[in-house]
Amino acid sequence: MSTNTIHLASLLLCSLLSFASAGNFNQDFDITWGDGRAKILNNGQLLTLSLDKVSGSGFQSKNQYLFGKIDMQLKLVPGNSAGTVTAYYLSSQGPTHDEIDFEFLGNLSGDPYTLHTNVFSQGKGNREQQFHLWFDPTKNFHTYSILWNPQHIIFSVDGIPIRDFKNKESVGVAFPKNQPMRLYSSLWDAEDWATRGGLIKTDWTKAPFRAWYRNFNANACVWSSGRSRCPSTAKTSSSSSPSLYNNAWLYQELDSNSQRRLRWVQRNYMVYNYCSDFKRFPQGLPRECH
Repeated sequence: MSTNTIHLASLLLCSLLSFASAGNFNQDFDITWGDGRAKILNNGQLLTLSLDKVSGSGFQSKNQYLFGKIDMQLKLVPGNSAGTVTAYYLSSQGPTHDEIDFEFLGNLSGDPYTLHTNVFSQGKGNREQQFHLWFDPTKNFHTYSILWNPQHIIFSVDGIPIRDFKNKESVGVAFPKNQPMRLYSSLWDAEDWATRGGLIKTDWTKAPFRAWYRNFNANACVWSSGRSRCPSTAKTSSSSSPSLYNNAWLYQELDSNSQRRLRWVQRNYMVYNYCSDFKRFPQGLPRECH
């Protein structure tokens, strides 16, 4: 039996608890910084972050997760957002931390946001892929999802996969699978690098900048008392249909239709891929790129 199979089996042998978190920010998150610039509104159904010249703001999940499918709807800073970064990511702590990143790099009015993705495992990152979106992310809410299981990390936008980072431990590439992670988000000033390498500075006359969040959902294994507790596949008492909070995502991978959609996004909207940057890796591309 493979190490991954044993690891997955141990997860499923844990005490299985139906865990659902569906959009109450008061229950699911703590505001961690910003001195009042982050606000939870509408009885926990809406959260806003703001940034001015003094400070940005941020929040984190109360729970830690070891594998899961995380969804959040975001509406990004409108207008001239150059120099701002809205970060939305999973991360563990420490020098050998794991991390799964969405970062939205603002731009001048009329220019597209850059959606920056990255994966860290055992403290090693440098796995950037960047995209422009096929819609204006400041006009309406859109769903940004991370599916993280023992074999895949799949980034999706409105259900369309944009990136699939596969477990390639077989060729010596570390994969995030042992460290529980919290969900974090922040809105902060990165004018030194975010927009065209720092050439475009933040226009503080447009401050405060704001981003909005709603409809958080975590169908995930929650880390508790040193182990991971996963959602149950049991049927609900009030319905003959399986619970929405099942563990099918633990085995999920891209089917042929999803692979076609992934290729469509990467062909038309990817603007940077570390696996194609031969100048950056003159000694050879990272192993997972092959």
